[in-house]
Amino acid sequence: MKEFINIRLPFQHMETLIWIILGTFFVSLLGLIGVFAMPMRDKQLKKIIYVLTAFAIGGLLGGAFFHLLPEAFGEMPADTALLFTLIGFLAFLIIETYFHWHLSGDCCVQPYAYLLLFGDGVHNFIDGLVIAGSFLVGIPFGIVTTIIVFAHEIPEELGIFGVLINGGLDKKKAVYYSFIAQSTAIIGGVAGYFLSASVLGFSAFLIPFAAGGFIYIAASGLIPEMHKEEGMKKAMSLLIILFGLIFMWALKVYSPNV
Repeated sequence: MKEFINIRLPFQHMETLIWIILGTFFVSLLGLIGVFAMPMRDKQLKKIIYVLTAFAIGGLLGGAFFHLLPEAFGEMPADTALLFTLIGFLAFLIIETYFHWHLSGDCCVQPYAYLLLFGDGVHNFIDGLVIAGSFLVGIPFGIVTTIIVFAHEIPEELGIFGVLINGGLDKKKAVYYSFIAQSTAIIGGVAGYFLSASVLGFSAFLIPFAAGGFIYIAASGLIPEMHKEEGMKKAMSLLIILFGLIFMWALKVYSPNV
């Protein structure tokens, strides 16, 4: 969203700030999408969890390689973007190691569940920056961008909810934590409003950092879960991963502003 470079003195336009807060709050409500799965029986939910987990793998990898990294390459030299991606990858490795050491009281929860929440929080913060920048360009443009981001996030949040359940969280905690992670979009929106003059530089580090985190979560936490499946279920999961990748590619091609 390179249009926000020329925006000046954003704090003088309180109406724009209100629109940004409303837009990011609307997007943050997606964190409650798991509520629709609450009435489902555990057996029913388990039948679709592996589908959601497989889709999340494709979504994370597609988000990193089709969305975040190309955006990072447009903001900085490729070697710098890849360095920040590596830093993000290693940071998530360190965080997972920490969780392995300190989760003795919640041993049934897999560390990748918390990693995914952290990575999703960073991703949603960036979405908040994008929404803020679009509203600073113009209210109609901001509304359209918010709708696009909302539609873009629906399958991702469904996948994340399934991964959290698969990682050992109960339904209520999965919904609660998902909403908290999704609400960082509001923080990103407010930050983008007050830092609009330098928001591109502010988000430049976060974009490849999030990409590295997404790659780590998919490769280290979720793909090994798929290897536990057998027979046709494993073959089906591979097709769903591919579908997730194609879906993220299609979003990039047909919704290039997201």
